[in-house]
Amino acid sequence: MIYTTIILNILLFVLILGTIVFVHEFGHFTWAKLTGVYVYEFAIGMGPKILSKKGKETEYTLRAIPIGGFCSLAGEDVSDDETNKIPEDRRLQGKSRFQRFLIMFFGAGNNFISAILILFFMALIWGGNTMEPKITKVTKDYPAYLAGLRENDYVKEINGKKISTSDDISLYLVVADPKKASTFVILRDNKEMTFKVKPKVVKKKKKTTYVYGIDMHQKKTTGFVAAITYTIKKTGSIFKQMAVTVGYLFTGGIKLSQLSGPVGIYSVVGQQSKEGIASILYLVAFLSINVGFINLIPFPAFDGGHILFIIIEAIKGSPVNNELEAKINTIGLILLMLLMLFVTFNDILRLF
Repeated sequence: MIYTTIILNILLFVLILGTIVFVHEFGHFTWAKLTGVYVYEFAIGMGPKILSKKGKETEYTLRAIPIGGFCSLAGEDVSDDETNKIPEDRRLQGKSRFQRFLIMFFGAGNNFISAILILFFMALIWGGNTMEPKITKVTKDYPAYLAGLRENDYVKEINGKKISTSDDISLYLVVADPKKASTFVILRDNKEMTFKVKPKVVKKKKKTTYVYGIDMHQKKTTGFVAAITYTIKKTGSIFKQMAVTVGYLFTGGIKLSQLSGPVGIYSVVGQQSKEGIASILYLVAFLSINVGFINLIPFPAFDGGHILFIIIEAIKGSPVNNELEAKINTIGLILLMLLMLFVTFNDILRLF
């Protein structure tokens, strides 16, 4: 039975990542075709080819390693373009800056659109929730209760950060320094009150967690308008989580060892699969926004890195040297691969 579960989880993991990658790369592919850029290959997966079909111009492939994918465009490798005699106007460099921006942006753009549609569908079928920043339960004898927090308190701020949704409460407690007390500004009976709460250290199965002792159960919402409201709030909340997480990563508030890669995602897939289809769909939406957001970071080899070069070109009024851009992107890709190895190694260590 356990082996069947593992196999099903692996298949679900591959399906989820494959879908997200397909949606992302299809965005690049669609806008490349619409703007007349020659597409050499549209691939799902990395490594050796398993399946391949040649279209009029593009080769469509499925590769052995079910992580990642790519859309190979004319203009990314000048030597290939010369060998294949691709006309200048069919290469990336032959397109306007705006057209190149659309091609690079709509990988992430497709991820965002798909996530929004999934969240709306979920809220319409299963209902959403209010996402109020309201404490609905305070466990007795735990830090929050002992500090003075009570049920029905509305959280306005945590450690000086404005709180708008229940997700914000979880977010700012996760990034807070657990060795220090967090400052809560709450609204109770129309009066603002301030409390300091230091989490309780709980060790279980060699894992250390920090518990405050509060819950934020949300009221269910149904209907078309409620689904739209929930989708807007939840989408904004996930974007905020990503922005805060990346910000804390660069400032040292979050360590690289805390990041998760494919192995970590596989563990989450296994947990979510037990909760039903709605939880799986939410995970797809969440990961889609994550993938889109990360890809727009202005780092070499990311879509955001390519967009940054387009912006630099617009500022200086002339194209960036192709060889220089290619070298910078190669260095960025190597650094990303090293980071992936580091994150994967940490993910494996956390399993034991």
